[in-house]
Amino acid sequence: MQGRIHSLESFGTVDGPGTRFVVFVQGCPMRCAYCHNPDTWAMDGGTLMDPSYIIEQYERNSAFYANGGGLTVTGGEPLMQIDFLIDLFTLAKERNIHTCIDSSGIAFNPDSDIQQEKLNQLMPLTDLVMLDIKHIDPEKHKELTAQSNTNILKFAAYLDEKHVDMWIRHVVVPGITDDDKYLFDLGYFIGSLGNLKALDVLPYHTMGEKKYESLGMEYKLKGVPPMDKSKLLDKKKIILEGIRKRRAEIQ
Repeated sequence: MQGRIHSLESFGTVDGPGTRFVVFVQGCPMRCAYCHNPDTWAMDGGTLMDPSYIIEQYERNSAFYANGGGLTVTGGEPLMQIDFLIDLFTLAKERNIHTCIDSSGIAFNPDSDIQQEKLNQLMPLTDLVMLDIKHIDPEKHKELTAQSNTNILKFAAYLDEKHVDMWIRHVVVPGITDDDKYLFDLGYFIGSLGNLKALDVLPYHTMGEKKYESLGMEYKLKGVPPMDKSKLLDKKKIILEGIRKRRAEIQ
C-alpha cells in the first residue's frame, strides 16, 4: 500500500528516542491554530511512495539510527493511512527497526470495526506512540483545533489497553493552553494511563507564521507571543501534580 508523503527527513532529533528517520505523511483533519505544517492538511496532496522505497532510504543511513534511534511517522496525521503504516512497519520490524507514530489521535474511531481490526494489526508493530493532546477541555479543544478531543482521549486509553508505550506531548500557548486548571486536569487524565513513559511540555513559538504568509493563509494566533521558556518548568510541574494525584487515588 503506497502512502501519500509530504516529505522525508534523514536526521530527526525531536521525533522520538535517538536519531530518527522521519516520514511526514500528507493529510490531516485537524486545524490547529498553531500548526506549523498547514501544507500537510490536504488529503490529496503529497507524493505517492512505496513502503519499500522508504525503508531503502532509511537503510542508506542506518548506522546513524543504530544507537537507540529508529523510524518515526508523523504528519499530517499518520492514522489517516493505516494500511500504509501496517505495510511500512511490517518491513521495519523484519529489520528490527524501532517504530514510532507521532499522532494527534484524531483519526481514532472506536465505533469502526474495520479500523479497530487494522489498529489491532498495527499496534504489535509499533514500539512507541507520541500522542499530542492539544487541550484537555472539550470546548477549548474545538476552539483551538476545530475538532473534538473525545476520540483522542479514547485513543490514549486504547493504547494503554494494548500496552503500547506512549509519550504525551503538550504545547503551552500563552492565554490558551497555559491555564493551571487545564494543565492539572491534563495530568490527572494521563495519570490514569499505565503506558505513559514520558511527558514533553513544549513552548509555543511563532516560527510558522511566515509560512502562513507565504501560503496566503490567515494565521489565527497572530499577535500571541511565544511562550516564555523560563515559565515552562513550572507549567510542567502542574501537569505532574495532576499525574501524582491520579496515581495516588488509583493505588
